[in-house]
Amino acid sequence: MLSADRLARQLDGLVHFDTQRAPNGIDLTVDTVFRTTGHGQLDFGGSEFASAPHESLTPVLDDPEDDYAWWTLEEGAYVVRYNESLSLEEDQQARISPLDRTLHAGAHHGTFVLDDSRDPIKTLLLVSRMGCRLKENCRLSRLTVSS
Repeated sequence: MLSADRLARQLDGLVHFDTQRAPNGIDLTVDTVFRTTGHGQLDFGGSEFASAPHESLTPVLDDPEDDYAWWTLEEGAYVVRYNESLSLEEDQQARISPLDRTLHAGAHHGTFVLDDSRDPIKTLLLVSRMGCRLKENCRLSRLTVSS
């Protein structure tokens, strides 16, 4: 597994490396949240594939003097775009998993593996019936890379 220092050289868009650094990777941060507005579709051959449509949500300041705003998410499925983009080398594989804090806050996404570079990195976030609030640039997921 790559160290956080080495992995940082393969990422663009880090918000604050010292806070995002983890013993076994780097935490990814939220840039934009989208609400899904319809269904996607999959077929065997891929010629009829369609991404689920989605619309960007605007975060709201709790106080006009705050520097960062919040997305207040109700139960449902959302697409999250991270601030960070990743460049992978040919022999590398990335794994992205939800942080424990994400699960405890009432949301989750599946762990997924990437074998190619991504700009941007996105995931489907599922929010439980209790809802969840996300602050701009919050740490949501852990990225690890192995060769």
